[in-house]
Amino acid sequence: MTNKPQSYASDPGRISDLAQDIRNGTLSPVDLVQRYLDRISAVEPHVEAWRVVCADQALEDAAARAKDIDDGLVRGPLHGVPVGVKDIIDVAGVPTRCNSNSRTNIDPASADAEIVAALRAAGAIILGKTHTTEFAYRDPSPAKNPHNLEHTPGGSSSGSGAAVAAGMVPAALGTQTMASVNRPAAYCGIAAFKPSTRLMPGGGVEPLSFLYDTVGFYGGSVDDAATLFEAICPHHARHGNAKISKQLLIVIPNDPFIDDADGEIQRATEQTATRLREAGHVVTQTPSPISFERLHDLHRLTMTYDIGHTRSGFLDEPHGAIGAHLLECIETGLAISDNAYFDARHEIDSLRDTFFPAFTAADAFLWPATPKTAPKGLSWTGDAKYISPWTALGGPVVTMPVGQSSEHLPIGCLIAGAPGTDFTFAKIACSIAKAAEDHETVIA
Repeated sequence: MTNKPQSYASDPGRISDLAQDIRNGTLSPVDLVQRYLDRISAVEPHVEAWRVVCADQALEDAAARAKDIDDGLVRGPLHGVPVGVKDIIDVAGVPTRCNSNSRTNIDPASADAEIVAALRAAGAIILGKTHTTEFAYRDPSPAKNPHNLEHTPGGSSSGSGAAVAAGMVPAALGTQTMASVNRPAAYCGIAAFKPSTRLMPGGGVEPLSFLYDTVGFYGGSVDDAATLFEAICPHHARHGNAKISKQLLIVIPNDPFIDDADGEIQRATEQTATRLREAGHVVTQTPSPISFERLHDLHRLTMTYDIGHTRSGFLDEPHGAIGAHLLECIETGLAISDNAYFDARHEIDSLRDTFFPAFTAADAFLWPATPKTAPKGLSWTGDAKYISPWTALGGPVVTMPVGQSSEHLPIGCLIAGAPGTDFTFAKIACSIAKAAEDHETVIA
């Protein structure tokens, strides 16, 4: 076991507890916002999770939410709770820079993205904009992993993951096109809820791939991430309130695609399965009816094609305005034929139609989140391949912390569900997390 490195990680607190204390009048929203601003002052120079902190506006909004409580008004389940917003999502009055030189002089957004408006309607306070890789692709942001500053926090929602993990905000928004919500959560030792693909409103969110872009949610625990999702879940998706069974059926799809996981990752997944069985759940390992490697390849092809066509205008930007990784992806995407793209979409649909009917009794699927823990260095945001196929399958995907490596870097597992089951699945994920979530145990 190695010596534990300097860590800036800190529990950001439970969203439901904070909201309840505010409603009860035992916690002032102003005091809560100031608590997180003080934490930001202490650790942000090291972690660099924030593109901009809207301190004055957040304190003004907190005072308004405090007056609401005095007047007997609770605006929603997130009343007075601060939230960070990934800087590809519009916040009124703040420039959306997308970590791009092409956006250096852009005007402030004239309106909130719909997802931000939903947060405000639920009573939340926007604390600021968190760093992102450039336009949510691969060119990295300055953000660092709070558990070890020499390691990446993942991407593309790097600042959101790092800010929550460092205790600077209890909740944050990210977006996922391939693995950009679930991977930072795994690397940073926090939880994430990526809803069914394209479930959440995308208005006011800078696009990368219209086929896959999905807003997701970060919290310190699975319960926090689920609470944030449930608070602003669209009404058309608030179905499925069936009672959750005390004994869940959790399936681990066996597939050669995950055979290259590090030993600690494999043992963490096995120990998670053991905890779930000890809690009375049924965990089975079953051969996958589809090839996850093939699904990963199809996801990458369709995503790359879509990025090429969505962002082709970037090729006309001045030299240095757009990062090299994104430009290369655009050129690659434009070289993919229309027939190849549509054939791949049809094949993905076929794989979905094969996979989910094979597991009609399953309540959830369990998988390792990443082949390894967070890589050293900031130039690469890590391997997305274990998450990518689940993004392509299109259902909700939760990242659950399940321990630490011998180098004290977080390890996460994925909990996945069928498309469209999100509102019920949030409760299933919380039940699983109650039995198996673990932020501290070093995997033996």
